[in-house]
Amino acid sequence: MAVVTAPKQDRSRATRQRLLEAAVACLAEHGWAGSTVSVVAERAGVSRGAAQHHFPTREDLFTAAVEYVAEERSSALRALPVQSRAAVVEALVDLYTGPLFRAALHLWVAASNAPHEEQLRARVTELEARVGRETHRIAVELLGADESLPGVRETVQGLLDMARGLGLANLLTDDAARRGRVVAQWGRLLEEALG
Repeated sequence: MAVVTAPKQDRSRATRQRLLEAAVACLAEHGWAGSTVSVVAERAGVSRGAAQHHFPTREDLFTAAVEYVAEERSSALRALPVQSRAAVVEALVDLYTGPLFRAALHLWVAASNAPHEEQLRARVTELEARVGRETHRIAVELLGADESLPGVRETVQGLLDMARGLGLANLLTDDAARRGRVVAQWGRLLEEALG
């Protein structure tokens, strides 16, 4: 009986995917200091050499991981069915209080430690600007917001900033009860503000 093996390109793609998922998990659980290429490679079940084949530097690996996180966040938002504005607020907050945001946050903190991480800082800053624009655009669509009206753009951005703040608060304590009340209030405020 012949054993059929996956083409080399498919195996390479699968290895890259495992590395990105492992990098996100490591950042979320251990932060920047505890997330080395070796730790990620071990978690992904590949050799350090295989990891460095796909991502030559630690910065390459973790920047790609945050880009992966951003794409996952955008995909999750785009996949939301058209719902009430309150449900959109809740979905946005869920994204910012989950492990994908936690991983991105650890990378932001590491990137802020300039001058030691100047290259990482430049890459993360550019990536987050792009992700911020995309998230804002998707939020506008999901909310059915008309940004040609005065204050609407700022209202949507305020929602995203609030969701990010709730994500930060969630790092230290389980803030689910208070967060639920805040999210409900934001849903009501958006209905009034956006009409």
